[in-house]
Amino acid sequence: MSTPSKLRALRGTTAALQPKRNNTPIRYTSTTTSSPSTTTPHPTTSLRSILIANRGEIALRVNRTAAQTGIRTTTLYTDPDARAQHALSSPFAINLGSTDQYLNGARIIQLARDHGCEAIHPGYGFLSENAGFARACADAGVKFIGPPWRAIEDMGDKSRSKEIMLAAGVPCIPGYHGREQEPGYLKERAAEIGYPVLLKAVKGGGGKGMRIAMEEGEFEQQLESAKSEARSSFGDDVMLVEKYITTPRHIEVQVFADGHGSCVALGERDCSVQRRHQKILEESPAPNLEESVRQDLWEKARKAALAVGYEGAGTVEFIFDNETGEFFFMEMNTRLQVEHPVTEMVTGEDLVRWQIIVAEGGKLPLTQEQVEERIKSRGHAIEARIYAEDPSMNFMPSTGKLLHLRTPALTENVRIDAGFVEGDEVSSHYDPMIAKLIVSGPDRKSALQNLVAALESYEIAGPTTNIEFLKRCSQSPAFVAGEVETGYIQKHHDELFAMHPIPDDVWSQAAIGLYEADLASRPEASPHRPVQAVGFNTAPQPRAFNLLVPSTDPAAPAPTPTKVLVTKTSADTFSVSINDSPPTHITSSYDPASRVLTSFYPHTRAATTLVRDPASQTLTLFQRGAQYTLALAPPAWHAKALGSKDAANSVRAPMPCKVLRVEVEAGQEVVKNQPLVVIESMKMETVIRSPADGRVKRVVHGAGEMCKAGTALVEFEGEE
Repeated sequence: MSTPSKLRALRGTTAALQPKRNNTPIRYTSTTTSSPSTTTPHPTTSLRSILIANRGEIALRVNRTAAQTGIRTTTLYTDPDARAQHALSSPFAINLGSTDQYLNGARIIQLARDHGCEAIHPGYGFLSENAGFARACADAGVKFIGPPWRAIEDMGDKSRSKEIMLAAGVPCIPGYHGREQEPGYLKERAAEIGYPVLLKAVKGGGGKGMRIAMEEGEFEQQLESAKSEARSSFGDDVMLVEKYITTPRHIEVQVFADGHGSCVALGERDCSVQRRHQKILEESPAPNLEESVRQDLWEKARKAALAVGYEGAGTVEFIFDNETGEFFFMEMNTRLQVEHPVTEMVTGEDLVRWQIIVAEGGKLPLTQEQVEERIKSRGHAIEARIYAEDPSMNFMPSTGKLLHLRTPALTENVRIDAGFVEGDEVSSHYDPMIAKLIVSGPDRKSALQNLVAALESYEIAGPTTNIEFLKRCSQSPAFVAGEVETGYIQKHHDELFAMHPIPDDVWSQAAIGLYEADLASRPEASPHRPVQAVGFNTAPQPRAFNLLVPSTDPAAPAPTPTKVLVTKTSADTFSVSINDSPPTHITSSYDPASRVLTSFYPHTRAATTLVRDPASQTLTLFQRGAQYTLALAPPAWHAKALGSKDAANSVRAPMPCKVLRVEVEAGQEVVKNQPLVVIESMKMETVIRSPADGRVKRVVHGAGEMCKAGTALVEFEGEE
């Protein structure tokens, strides 16, 4: 073994402890909600050590519960995660090396045995629903904190699971779940079912390997896209075809079963607001649901779990038809869900603790009747997933350093599960979720008020995030009324993506902030020397800033800059003119340490946090609960250089990525929005489309090649 390999193998021993960042606390969850179980005592555990086979916030989440019950944890990390919070959270941390090693089940089991770990908690994603891994744990004598491997196998196969559900009396959506996979045969079955149809990977999950064919003409394209993503994500491209309900809701029931024949339903969650078939807002109880339907959902979910001999935490997912009021079994997730904190908020129970109890062979802490009493008394909870992504670009993942991170105050009703702190890097290797914001209230109205207030206090600068989009969603009239469906974002697209003008005081704050920050960075501008004494000219020098709203869309026209002229008239007063308008006189003070600029206008006051990214020359402002991103307009010579043929006549990678498929070839005529290449980044497939009509000159990168952000993917012929 080489020396570096030995060092990696020793990571986690007392000789290789990792210090946490100075002055940067690890954030697990709210100190007031970190113990969701407020009435059920934690019994003494027989487990002494757990290996957490996951990363990010779920690794921290499991670590927290383990620490509360005296269990030693060992965490895993890969090279890109060497400074990640979960890697720093335990003195026992093991470096796996390359990014794919979170999926190396055999190695992880051997590490658990080598380091004296009695059990493995798989979190969610990765190996959590891998029946082979669960079986290998059992064979190796290591407890798998999850369901029996046979239950994972049965429920992981979409076809087999539906056979079991129908036999148990659980309603299933009409569709084809057979083994014949010839494309023409699948197309015939789709015609029999009736369009639109949903194409879904049998081994799928998390929205991957799933496409909708609205009509016969697009069936082949959507089938190939779904199969490709399924092969990449699960190593299996067997598909099922189901009737696609046009106004569905996604309602799921949290179930828990033990090895003594007991199974309870811990309430339902509505997860209908989704993008890319993945959830962004989840809540419990589901709004506007008749009590009889709610009870029927719980009962069918318990039947589903008992039908497969289930043990541990699971989620039975249903499609609810808004038009008819019917519901159908969709799938069962045989693991802890991302949104499990919503259920913890409405039950007061620690579901990770329940997992440990069941894994040790214990009985469930509560009966179904006790669970229902809890739910009735604890109100409503909502979770918002904070992602590094650009909603305006079809929710394309974003990467980069978290230059600024300020979270809402944590209270009894506000909880945050996060895997990042300020200064961390959001990489392209893994899922782009930064954190989960969970709020509660005595009813849905108060929970929504808490959600909006918390989102308005959430500040992130660096990667583009979906926080502003979540604010618009949570204040959308239809969402407030509980009128949700899985096509909510598409249905309300114009409202949710409406562009609003930048207020004048934001332009003013940005320009004054840039003026003051530049001045503070000059060594001659010390507190002992007045600004007017610097240089030979003692008169106030006006400065003009050409600012614009940057666009991430390469096909969008260049934005028109806004000219802001700033003149400093005294130590704390400024004269500001926007686009040659009459000047406004503003009193402002800037604190470089807190990045806050406080300004007094003739009739108002504004406190603004300003964060400047020196790499991109963007300026992020947080003011009155809203976020604005501005940029200095490039000088004329720079804009001219960017307009050269080499730059203008190519389509470039929007992020670090892997090319999965190339859809065009040199010499081919293409039209606007035609697919050019399909890339993969942050575990998501993205179709790169042509920004205009034209002819392909050269395909720069082929399938399987890795590309940096900004790398040319396809070049077009330009005018001579």
